Amino acid sequence: MVVGALLLVGFVATSLASYWVSRQSLRNAITETELPLTSDNIYSEIQNDLIRPILISSLMASDTFLRNWILEGEHGDKLVEQYLKEIKTRYNAFTSFFVSDRTYTYYHADGVLKKVHPDEPRDLWYFRVRDMKADYEINVDPDMANSDALTIFINYRVRDYDGNFIGATGIGLTVNAVRKKLDDYQLRFNRTVYFVDLNGKVAMVGQGGQVPETDISMRGDMANVLPHLSKTETKSFQYTYNDEARLLNVRYIDELHWYLFVEKSDEAALAGITRTLYWNLLISLGITLLVLYGSRQVINRFQGRLEEMATTDQLTGLATRHAYELLMQQAMRDAQRHDLPLCVIMVDVDRFKLINDGFGHVAGDRVLRGVADAMRAALRSSDLVCRWGGDEFLVVLRNCDIMNGERIAESIREVIENAEFHVGGRIVTASVSLGVASLAPDELLDHLLTRADDALYQAKEEGRNCVRVAETPVEA
Repeated sequence: MVVGALLLVGFVATSLASYWVSRQSLRNAITETELPLTSDNIYSEIQNDLIRPILISSLMASDTFLRNWILEGEHGDKLVEQYLKEIKTRYNAFTSFFVSDRTYTYYHADGVLKKVHPDEPRDLWYFRVRDMKADYEINVDPDMANSDALTIFINYRVRDYDGNFIGATGIGLTVNAVRKKLDDYQLRFNRTVYFVDLNGKVAMVGQGGQVPETDISMRGDMANVLPHLSKTETKSFQYTYNDEARLLNVRYIDELHWYLFVEKSDEAALAGITRTLYWNLLISLGITLLVLYGSRQVINRFQGRLEEMATTDQLTGLATRHAYELLMQQAMRDAQRHDLPLCVIMVDVDRFKLINDGFGHVAGDRVLRGVADAMRAALRSSDLVCRWGGDEFLVVLRNCDIMNGERIAESIREVIENAEFHVGGRIVTASVSLGVASLAPDELLDHLLTRADDALYQAKEEGRNCVRVAETPVEA
């Protein structure tokens, strides 16, 4: 009865603890990984969408026809109008324009639009462009030539052949096109995506209208978020909307002077965890009776195994190879189940025998501890690092692609190369060679480690103190 009660209490406590840990881990994963990655992807795509218009505007600003036409006195408005219309048609732009600094004339693809004036608020953009040092800016303004349709303009400075400012030119993109992009992002990433201006007004949403509010202060208790927005940092928040907890990632897009909001409800994910809790409690009640029968034998057996298992290396404090095998299997299952990248880094101390022979084994031990400390400092808490054997270490990077794996390996190499280990009044230095490999689909663990080891061997062969990356095998 006592053993059964203890087991039942233990099961319930463990299930509840697991529930709360899983709940918090899920929210952390969404706010710290999923939403920032989505935000990064969307930001990259926004930049890609703007690169082509920027390039077109740059070509217009350096076009010899346009500059010669300006320098020769701007004779023949039809010539520049035809030029702007050709640019607009050829590149499928929403609008194209040129403003002369000599005459302040605003030329448009459909004719002369107006004369800009420094006292006209809607013309201030031109005088801002004239005075800025950068070659161009991206600005969101109503387009007077198109019924004040909200437009993303690329305003590019035009210079003569001596580098003097002679006007501004560029093209514009309709905001509706960007709204379609937002709908595409929301569909692909299964997130709510929208833009907010510096005053907290909802500046742009997708055509699907997933955000009906005009101000974020009207969206649940998001009013508490506004004072904490930052132009320099990407931040994560949690707020309540329609009695539902929502997780939010916010980053500032300098080109648009807007904040990018990416948010997700954790209700569906937490519902799965809650169901798991109920099943755990039910199963716990059922198996308690079964466990009682073999409790003594099981306890004795596992006690013996725990005593035999050395999970921590005494010298470095890292996981041992035995502990690694347990952790690595879980890491690979997580990577393959969630389709996440996973990298391993094989690390070997260069000429370690010479350190032992020249400075003694105490110095060798000090170097090994220093290498272990350097790797801990360079890695995240979710990464695994173990002493593989002797002077060799293995690092496992969860949710890390090959490019970031190589960057982290290089960071480890640099820290160790610049480190000094003090032993008995003497300074000992060391370096490491590193081999990096990324898990391929359906790849076995032994094959992954072999490729990392081959990359390490290549680093040794090519002079040591360097990082080499294993080629990813081609799928059959």
